[in-house]
Amino acid sequence: MRIIQILRDAGHTAYFAGGCVRDQLLGIQPLDYDIATDAQPKTVQKLFPRCQMVGAAFGVALVRLGGHAIEVATFRREEGYSDRRRPDRVVFTNAREDAQRRDFTVNGLFADPLTIDPETNHDRVIDYVGGIDDLNNQCLRAIGEPDERFGEDYLRMLRAVRFTARLDFHLEPRTAASVRSLAKYLGQISRERIGSEVLAMLAHPRRAHAVTLLEELRLDGPVLNEDHLEPAQTTAPLNNLPHNPQPPVTLAAWWLTRQRIPMQLDAIAPLCERHADDVADRWRKALCLSNTLETTLRATLKLVPRAAQWGNLRIAQRKRLLAEKAWPHTWTLLNAIDDTAATQPIADDLPTLTAQGVAPEPLVRGEDILEAGMRPGPEVGKLLEIAYDEQLEGRIHDHATAQAWIQAHVSTAQDPA
Repeated sequence: MRIIQILRDAGHTAYFAGGCVRDQLLGIQPLDYDIATDAQPKTVQKLFPRCQMVGAAFGVALVRLGGHAIEVATFRREEGYSDRRRPDRVVFTNAREDAQRRDFTVNGLFADPLTIDPETNHDRVIDYVGGIDDLNNQCLRAIGEPDERFGEDYLRMLRAVRFTARLDFHLEPRTAASVRSLAKYLGQISRERIGSEVLAMLAHPRRAHAVTLLEELRLDGPVLNEDHLEPAQTTAPLNNLPHNPQPPVTLAAWWLTRQRIPMQLDAIAPLCERHADDVADRWRKALCLSNTLETTLRATLKLVPRAAQWGNLRIAQRKRLLAEKAWPHTWTLLNAIDDTAATQPIADDLPTLTAQGVAPEPLVRGEDILEAGMRPGPEVGKLLEIAYDEQLEGRIHDHATAQAWIQAHVSTAQDPA
């Protein structure tokens, strides 16, 4: 508010703008605040000498005041989008025209925190696009002609899905029809931007709604570079995830949902075994995933078949599975498929196994085996693996049992002289 006051004192119009106004009207705490003003960029720089121009061509400055960083943008009109992302020309203008350039009516609102509306006893809201009515009706509507808004930047189609799902709104019919007709052009924008939007959708608790919308609007195919699928009858894995799951889990859950098979461990395990490498590679390219995320997604899926064999695994094998870096992700995924009959035995064993320790420091080391007289070579590594399994099974549990095991096994493992 202090920034707005400074701009006002200098004779300029200044409002809160966009998403922060929308969220406040919905009773949601905004993550950040943006300010729009008729002050030209050079004027903003004079009023706030320490500001940083982060989008000079668009009149956007980052103003730091009172420990906060706020974007201050000059009202603008945008003309031409030859690259389907950035305007070819920017003209500084007034609040009404600035609102018209924005994507959705609920994002085209301004709020004046220095003026109280006597009817609401809250900040005065300036609405040039019908955003208040759409907020009240829980409707997401493109400003103006939907084809034009989406044609300016095809990423707005994914933003339509994300906002509709996140806010639990419905998508206005003309806006939805426009998305369906233009969905095939989504591939013209960068994979990095697509991936960022998709991960943001999947991070929100209403991720299942977002995925259903992607399929209803025929965006799933161009998003993933796969064939379009009609909406699934159930999105149970996505619905059953905890409030804030990690990206590898949400991606794995979405992939399972797209398999259109019963969400039972014995059904999904073979698919994970066959397709983990392929899906991780394809989705890395489609969504521009980081190497770390791709690797973790692959590992998350690859552990599913091992978990499906839980009843046939020895104690050491179970502990090795639990010690895998991706196991927490796999376990979250398995709980989301809601196959209690298959996962309950694992859940029953977890407290005991974790209390015993699933990844203790080895009591038998390579140098111990060499000191016992074994020659260096591949057999040393094999013997270490056997020894560690014995430790996990509880048969090697201290220095004395480790030394006894070494003496008993080194001689039998020696190659013939």
